Parts: sequence; C-alpha cells; structure tokens
Amino acid sequence: MTPIDPVELSQALIRCRSVTPEDGGALAALTAVLEPLGFTCHRLRFEQEGTAPVANLYARIGTQGPNFCFAGHTDVVPPGDAKLWTHDPFAAVIQNGTLFGRGAADMKSAVAAFASAAARYLATGKPYGSISLLITGDEEGLSINGTPKMLAWLKERGEKLDHCIVGEPTSTARAGDTIKIGRRGSMNTQLTVRGMQGHAAYPQNAKNPLPVIASLVTRLSEEHLDSGTDHFDPSTLVFTTIDTGNPATNVIPEEAMARFNIRFNDLHTPELLKARIARAVEEIRQEFGLPIDIAYQVSGVAFLTKPGPFTDLLASATKRVTGADPELSTTGGTSDARYIKDFCPVAELGLSNATMHKANECATVEDITLLTDIYAEVIASYFANPPR
Repeated sequence: MTPIDPVELSQALIRCRSVTPEDGGALAALTAVLEPLGFTCHRLRFEQEGTAPVANLYARIGTQGPNFCFAGHTDVVPPGDAKLWTHDPFAAVIQNGTLFGRGAADMKSAVAAFASAAARYLATGKPYGSISLLITGDEEGLSINGTPKMLAWLKERGEKLDHCIVGEPTSTARAGDTIKIGRRGSMNTQLTVRGMQGHAAYPQNAKNPLPVIASLVTRLSEEHLDSGTDHFDPSTLVFTTIDTGNPATNVIPEEAMARFNIRFNDLHTPELLKARIARAVEEIRQEFGLPIDIAYQVSGVAFLTKPGPFTDLLASATKRVTGADPELSTTGGTSDARYIKDFCPVAELGLSNATMHKANECATVEDITLLTDIYAEVIASYFANPPR
C-alpha cells in the first residue's frame, strides 16, 4: 500500500482555492488518495434556497462497527489583502521548514495528516471496524449545507458514528498540546430602541433612543452570568457594536441599535439566557418608556464530552508521541463538533491555532509530521481497545 506524504498532500489541498463555498478541487484531491486505500467515497452536494450549494465528502473503509470518524473541512476563509502575505496564499510554499498558505493551520494540514495516518494503519491490515472521514466545504461559512446535512444523510442511511475527532487547530505552541473536549455555546443578540427623530435644539419634541441604549449597554455589561465550572471558564457577555446610522450633528436619531455576543458554559441554555436578557430589557423599557426590540441568533449550545475512556485514549496516545500530557480544554469559539456531539462522543485535536485566519497562515513541517504520528497512534490504540 502506497504511503501518503502528509506534507505533500497538505500542499496539494492548499493549492485548491476552496474559499467557502467553493470547493476548488480539494475534495477531488482528497478522494484521489483515499480511494486507492479502499475507501468508498460519497461526494454529496447540498443546497438550500437562498444559499450557495456546497460540496462535501464522506469516505469510509469497513462495514462493521465501531466506526471511528475524522471530521474536518477543506473550505477556508478569504486570504484578505495579498500584499500582507509573504507568499501567494495558495502557492503552498515551504520556507525554512514552515508551510505557508491559507488552510495550512485551519485545517487542510490536519485533513492530510489523518489521511496519511489512516494509510499507515491500513498498511498493517484492515481494522476490526471502520474508519471514516466526514469532510465539509461549509464550516467557515453558514454551516447549513455541510456537516448538519451530512449527519442527516448518515442517519437516513442507518450509518452510526461511534467516536469522532475533529481536526480543528486546538493547540497553542505545539501539535497535541491541547485537546478540546467541549465548547462554549454562542448567542448573538441585537437590541433596537425605537424613539422619535427631532432637532437637537428641541429635545423636548423628540424621543431620544440614545440614553436608553446607553442604559442597556451598562445594565447588561454588569450582568454576572456565572463563575465558571470544573471544565468551563466563566461565561462572557461582550458588546460588539452600537450604532444609530446618523451622520448629522443636529438631529436626534429615530432609533439606536446595539449588538452583543454571549459565550456561555454548560450552566446555561439559550432559553434561560433569553429570559434573563428579556427581564433586564423590560426594566429599562419601563424606566424610559420607549419600545425595545430583541433579536437572537444562536450559533451553538455548550457541550462537554466528559473525561472518560475516549478522552483518556486520546490523551494517552498523544502523550506517547509527544512525551507530554495534553491539556483538556473547552476554550475557543464554535466548531462543527457542536453538531457531531448529538451523534457520538467527540473531541478536537489538531495543529497550533496561532496563525489561523491571519495573513501568512502557516504550519511547520515538523508539526504536520507530529500530528500525523499522533493520529496514527490514536487509530492504532482505538482499534486495539475500542472505548465503551
């Protein structure tokens, strides 16, 4: 069985201009290395009215359980101003032992590392069970036509995922130094205060929404959500914008708007947070007498894969390769693990996140090789003694 060089495959994937929702040939490049290994590859295209179609891939070798899945994405964020890059962001240049390119950290190199690790394991024989890859082209975008619909498709087929690792860049200094065993939830909220426009010289003839929005910002910013838990940091409420859309200096605006984001731990649900916000808003509404509209958008709920056999397996395999205990963490933003957690235990393990979404995004060749070794050890350990 021909081995797969993880660095060369990383370069091939980076050279595919797969800015969400474009595929750019990335899934074809991945399929081309998986099919010769014996994987059955399903190329799935999903779309929804008002959104762009998205290409996805589900590849599996084996028909029996347990099914150990690697989940990831080949889509990337736009490179931004090319002048800020030392190299073409899609040239996949290696300089002084470092691979530069959009997706090098997040997360084409991890996809390549897992494919290489799977090939290494399969060279010793087929697993007693199945290895699968669930790869989407929609993680950096709306996340509508990717992982959620892939999981629904698997459920319709009666395919079960027993455990999953997601290749997001979870580490800080070195591949494998951090494993995410959960994520905080995220909820965006918009508050709109409706007043009455008027001349600034005659405020008595207007209803100014600005003192109301200022009170809302102050009131909610002082809200103490919690002090954290054993596995989660304290929840946070952060205002991100305050706006009236008013270019004039002598006009009291008709309305004012503010947005904030809550990153919440497993002490909260979106419903409980909405009720809490509504109570605070009602206090301000009664004080000022102006109508206030509230709009919510929930990106994900908090979840935790409790430490146990699966997380122990990941941590032990990682330590055997790196020589150090990885940190089990729940920090950071959201990922597609928020969907997978409803189907099976899931954890995230990948490269350093120091350069993700930045100009000159990069990963060292040493780290890509190290991550491949970690994945190979995880696969071997999993099928030697599958966690229950």
